[in-house]
Amino acid sequence: MDGILTDASEKAAATTWLGDFEAALASGEAARLAALFAEECHWRDILAFAWDLHTVSGAASIAERMVPALGRMAPREMKLAQGRTPPRRVSRAGTEAVEAIFTFETSVGPCHGVVRLVHEGGKPRAWTLMTALDEIRGHEDPANGQRWQDVDWKRNFGGENWLDRRERARAYADRDPAVLVVGAAQAGLSVAARLTQLGVDTLVVDREARIGDSWRRRYHALTLHNETRVNHLPYMPFPRSWPVFIPKDMLANWFEIYAEAMELNVWTGTELASGTWDEEAGCWDVLLRRADGGERRMRPRHIVFANGVSTTPVMPDLPGLEEFRGAVRHSGGYGSGLDWKGKRALVVGTGTSGHDVAQDLSVSGATEVTLVQRSPTLVVSLKEAQAPYALYDEDISFEDKDVLATSFPFPVLRRAHQMMTARNREADRALLEGLERRGFRLTSGEDGTGWQVMYQSRGGGYYFDAGCSQLVVDGRVGLIQYAEIDRFGPEGATMKDGSVRPADLIVLATGYEGQAAAARRILGDAVADRIGRVWGFDEEGELHGMWRPTGQPGLWFHAGGLAQCRIYSKVLALQIKARELGIAS
Repeated sequence: MDGILTDASEKAAATTWLGDFEAALASGEAARLAALFAEECHWRDILAFAWDLHTVSGAASIAERMVPALGRMAPREMKLAQGRTPPRRVSRAGTEAVEAIFTFETSVGPCHGVVRLVHEGGKPRAWTLMTALDEIRGHEDPANGQRWQDVDWKRNFGGENWLDRRERARAYADRDPAVLVVGAAQAGLSVAARLTQLGVDTLVVDREARIGDSWRRRYHALTLHNETRVNHLPYMPFPRSWPVFIPKDMLANWFEIYAEAMELNVWTGTELASGTWDEEAGCWDVLLRRADGGERRMRPRHIVFANGVSTTPVMPDLPGLEEFRGAVRHSGGYGSGLDWKGKRALVVGTGTSGHDVAQDLSVSGATEVTLVQRSPTLVVSLKEAQAPYALYDEDISFEDKDVLATSFPFPVLRRAHQMMTARNREADRALLEGLERRGFRLTSGEDGTGWQVMYQSRGGGYYFDAGCSQLVVDGRVGLIQYAEIDRFGPEGATMKDGSVRPADLIVLATGYEGQAAAARRILGDAVADRIGRVWGFDEEGELHGMWRPTGQPGLWFHAGGLAQCRIYSKVLALQIKARELGIAS
C-alpha cells in the first residue's frame, strides 16, 4: 500500500470510490470491479448479495463472487449514509485508512456498508468492504418507524383488552408458531424480539421455571466480565444507572422485564423433547414436554437453538472420582463459597468459572482451595480484557458502533486481536510472570490471537482476572497440574508421587455441552450429521452454522455474548422472514 490518502478529503475520496464502485457494478465487468480494490483486500457480505454470510479475500476473488449476484440483487444508489458518522481517518489493525459508512439499495431492500480506503496506485482503493442488508422492502421493522399496533384500546369497549390479547397469543390454543425458539436467555429473547417485530409468530420455550433462571442458578458470585456499555439487547438498552459489570441476578430479572415489555410469547418449564423434519410439509413435528407432565405437539416451520454455546454441564469421567466421599459439583451449580466455609476444595479447570469459584471459596473462608490446571490458560486482567470493545469508546452513535463492529473481515480482525493481545501481555507482565513462577501454564491463544478468538473458536480457555490470579501468585489459592494426579479417591486426589490432596468438595469447572451436541441428543444423528459443526471459524472466518443456513432446512443456531446476540439476531430474523415470504430458500 502506498499509504494514507493525502490528495483528497475523506468525504471526496469516499464519494469518488462509491461512484466508481456503482459504475463498475452496473457494468458487470469483473476486471473493472477488481481494479477498485487494494492489493490486500477483503469483503464481508451479510445478506446483501446472497442469503448467507461470506468473507472473500483478494480483488479477483471478490469480483468473481460479486458479478454472478448482480442481475439478481441489482445493487445501486451507492451514497454516503446521511445522518451517520461521516468519513474519517482511522487506524484499524495497524493500517491507516479512510473509513466511511454508506447506503445502497438492492432488489430485496435497503442496505448499508462500510468501506476502508487506502491510497494505492495513485487513487483510493478498498482495503476492506462490508455490505449488509438492513430490511426487506415492504416488511420493515416497525421499531424504525411508526408503531405497529394500530389498536386503540380506549375505544375497544366490549372486546379484548391488551391482557386478553396477550394471554390468547401466549396460549397457542388454536395455532402453532412459525418459529420455535429453544432457550429464553439473551440469544432466545433477542431473536424472538426481532422476529416478533417482523410479524413472524414466535414461541420461546425454556426448561427453567422462570425466565432468567439459567443465570440465577449459576454460582453465587457470578458477574459479567464485559462492560454494560457493550451489552444491550435489541430495542431496550440497559438503564444508564446500571453498574459497569452486571450481576447475574440483575441480568436475569431484566430478561423477565424484557420479555414482558417486548410482548414475547414464552413458555417456561417447557423443553423440546424431540423433533423430526417433515420434508413433504416443510416443517418440524416436535414434542414439547412441560414440567407439570403435560405434552404438546407442534409443527413449526423453523427451530432456533438459542440454548447457548454453553448448555448442559459436562461432567467428565475422571479416574476414581466415583470413589470420592465428599461432594462433587459442577461450577455452574456449586452455590456460594459461604456454603463451604471451613472446608477443603479442589477446583478442576482454570477458565473463568474455575477461577471465580476458587476465589469465592477462598475469600468465603474455605480452609484450603486448590486449582487443578488441565491445559494452558490465557489470563488477562479485567481492565485489559475490555480492549476488543475499544470501538465502543469512540464518540459516535451506538448504532454506528454496532455497524463498525460487524465490518471487520476475519483476516483484519485476527490481526487486530494479535496486536491487542501483545499489548495486553505487556500491560499484565508482572502478573503473568508471577503466575509462571507458581507453575501456572499460560497461552496467548492460537498465533497470539487472544481471548475473543478463543471464545469463538472453542468457547473458553481463558480467564479475565478479577482477583484470583493474585491469590494464586500469593499462594492463597493452591495450584497443581492435572498431569500430576494419578487418580481421585475417597479422600481427594492421589498424586503420582503417592501423596494425597485431601478435599471435602471437588468442583468441576469443565465446561458445557455445545449446541451441536444438544441438537444431536434431541433431533437425532441424521439431523446432526447434516448440520455438521456449530461454532468455531470456517475457512472464510465466519462461524460454522451460526446465524446462517445449516445443512438442515428449518434449523438455525443463535448464541454468543449479549452484543453478538443483539447484532446477529437481526441477521437471523431477516433470513427467517425471507423464507416465510418465499424470497429465499
